[in-house]
Amino acid sequence: MKTVVITGSARGLGFELAKNFKKSDFNVVLSDINEENLKKAVDDLKAFGGSGDVLGVKCNVSVLADVEALCDAAVKKFGSLDYWVNNAGVNQPEKAAWELDEKEIDFLINVDLKGAINGSNVAVRQFVKQGYGKVFNVEGFGSNDAYQPNLVMYGTAKRAVTYFTNALANEINVHELNIQVGKLSPGIMITSFLTSSNGKDGSVKLSDKVKKVYNILGDYPDVIAEHLVKKMLVNKKNGERIEWLTGGKAFWRFMTAGFNKRNFFED
Repeated sequence: MKTVVITGSARGLGFELAKNFKKSDFNVVLSDINEENLKKAVDDLKAFGGSGDVLGVKCNVSVLADVEALCDAAVKKFGSLDYWVNNAGVNQPEKAAWELDEKEIDFLINVDLKGAINGSNVAVRQFVKQGYGKVFNVEGFGSNDAYQPNLVMYGTAKRAVTYFTNALANEINVHELNIQVGKLSPGIMITSFLTSSNGKDGSVKLSDKVKKVYNILGDYPDVIAEHLVKKMLVNKKNGERIEWLTGGKAFWRFMTAGFNKRNFFED
């Protein structure tokens, strides 16, 4: 039976990815920094179905020793790993770049960028020992060089994640390893992440203009996760980018927005 490790998987996209892997009869290793949320997620996933087992490991992805312990716990429990998904991330406070203090910048960069680097490196080390494995990093706003006020630091981190993932995939090719490194592009997800900063729910207030765009382009994470996992399971190409909100899909959403009304932000 195959095994997947997913960081930041106590809720949101990470948990929906976990549900889809579980449905495909995977052993699933959940991880999160919030122990209470993690325990609930483990209980919920065990009750979800599928023949695989579930393990929960508390982990701060910005601390290498924590990520190494996560890998060790997964291998000890299940013997080997097949997939590793670096999903853990935080949004930035609703401030311009120059208004962010050092603590806010450090926290975001450590989780969003360093966390993906830690997870990727630990996973690849394990995959080199095994002779196989697949690691995917989740992209975000800024990965495609888009700009938006009050998202400068988040976008900077996610752009760096994209570069790192591409470069790592190239390095895997140079060393001719039987390992796949890829990117997951979920688009706009309607979760508490949109209105949270540095892990604090409700700290970001969305403008009506932003809500309008999100209503057109956004989707709930369960829909997105099903698509991403299906594509991950059949992918055989190193360096692949698995995308939900394609350019064609976005164009069609805008063209049909007049008669396809959606409102994710109703009170």
